[in-house]
Amino acid sequence: MDEFILSRIQFAANITFHILFPSITIALGWVLLFFKLRYKKTGDYAWMELYFYFTKVFALSFSLGVVSGVTMSFQFGTNWPGFMNSVGNIAGPLLAYEVVTAFFLEATFLGIMLFAFRKVPSWVHTTATLLVAIGTTLSAFWILALNSWMHTPQGFEMIDGIAHATSWREIIFTPSMPYRLVHVLLASGLTVAFLMAGLLAYRRLRGDNKRAVTLGLRVALTMAAVLAPLQAIAGDLHGVNTRDYQPAKLAAMEGLWETEKGAPLVLFAIPDATARENRFEVAIPKLGSLIATRDINGKIVGLNDFEGVHPPVAAVFYSFRIMVGIGVLMLIIGLYGAWRVWRKQALSDTFLKILLAMTFSGWVATVAGWYVTEIGRQPWLVQGVLKTIDAVAELPPSHVALTLTAYLVTYAFLLTAFIFSLFYLARKEITQESKAS
Repeated sequence: MDEFILSRIQFAANITFHILFPSITIALGWVLLFFKLRYKKTGDYAWMELYFYFTKVFALSFSLGVVSGVTMSFQFGTNWPGFMNSVGNIAGPLLAYEVVTAFFLEATFLGIMLFAFRKVPSWVHTTATLLVAIGTTLSAFWILALNSWMHTPQGFEMIDGIAHATSWREIIFTPSMPYRLVHVLLASGLTVAFLMAGLLAYRRLRGDNKRAVTLGLRVALTMAAVLAPLQAIAGDLHGVNTRDYQPAKLAAMEGLWETEKGAPLVLFAIPDATARENRFEVAIPKLGSLIATRDINGKIVGLNDFEGVHPPVAAVFYSFRIMVGIGVLMLIIGLYGAWRVWRKQALSDTFLKILLAMTFSGWVATVAGWYVTEIGRQPWLVQGVLKTIDAVAELPPSHVALTLTAYLVTYAFLLTAFIFSLFYLARKEITQESKAS
């Protein structure tokens, strides 16, 4: 493999590892605020037990997110200098806004959240939690503003191959930005809902029958039941936006090679890029057009109309189905679980084991969705402005392969340690309670 492919794999490895942790902290900050407010209103210390437990999860996630984020930003200079050379006037300020308005806010007040519950007035501790939650959302806002601009660029002009801003309002609020932001925020909420449900189910299966576990499971399953349908709606609207602004991506998502009126919804197929057709296709007639155009005979542009300038089909096609499949599973489990807990019915061991198995399902769906988004933009780095191959650094492939190997080994170790730490914390909570009783 040449330096271009290796650099793409390396950046993909970095972003895949990095996105795991913001997908937790974005929503978990608001959940922690909810726990704190419930404690202030009810005086029930079980809410603070949940707060302290999941604050540790937040701190672990935040620390790994920072480390991987810094490493990822280095690669703009080491592997992709053409990106900053061409669009740095746009990307640089947006990344700086994220650091100044969001990262500093999180980093400053996280210490109060973690260590100052009994050392500062209650309102200060609550305010610190609120500011950390705001910081996580602001961080997502600025990063997605840049990412959305890369997909649907506007508000700039090119002078001698360099982008110059003409309207920051248009740059920040691109046509795809609101859909992308809502989609990511809801995805984070679902990731946290099933992470909480899985860890608390683990504690319940190991004999922890505390009220805090019961309350936490109720919150997690209610979140899943509410957010999963909202995510389906947001995803559908985002798909319509993709139809309007990135039709090649939509065609790859749907596995449609020929432009059709009344296009089918392809449930499963094996896309053949050489023959430019699908093998073993299972499809529902006309449903694809109905979903994408709101018209059963609506027209969807096929991949063959893009004359080869379209994303790799198989990766986008399969990633999209993984994301949707897990989303449907989340919806079913969330609705069933919420129905049980709100009727005050015990959750069976079988259902608790299902929740345990789904602990990191949000990660899988988030990564699959991110692959749809980012691979679906190829061959462009900035849609219609800068091709990916034009931004890569000319490096010896052996050097890129060496650093890629180092990243993969390090990330595998850190991810294993992170998961082990989460379940260690769960077991530690149970042990502490056993000794206390």
